[in-house]
Amino acid sequence: MSLKKINTVLAAAFILFILWFGTEFILSPETTAPTFGLPNWPSGDGGGFLIVKGIRDVVMALVLGILLVTGHRRALGWALLVESLAAYGDMTTVLAHHGSVTTAFGVHCLTATLMVVNGLLMLRETRKVAAAPATPAPQPA
Repeated sequence: MSLKKINTVLAAAFILFILWFGTEFILSPETTAPTFGLPNWPSGDGGGFLIVKGIRDVVMALVLGILLVTGHRRALGWALLVESLAAYGDMTTVLAHHGSVTTAFGVHCLTATLMVVNGLLMLRETRKVAAAPATPAPQPA
């Protein structure tokens, strides 16, 4: 399988996963929130932040999806690298609030790291290789 196909499949998987997870946070935050890894449900009006997280995820997935569909593969590589910071941030949030270490590393850190790998592979796939000169350079006499 070519690097381009691998990158496309990985990127599409990330897009669908992030879109699904974000939509779940918007539609049913009370059932999805425990899977995030935090130990407690937000108090007061804190539940609204879960919907904000869902909206963030949906927007991130749409950005990646638009770049993939329009063929802007190099930009997609950079976007994957940048968007991985959100997943690393989620991991840090879970750990800082005494949440599930297993979820922090097994879900958030793993997702972020795989996004970095996919982003780097995408940048490698799209790098420009310097072409050899058509005519040899003149040699000094």
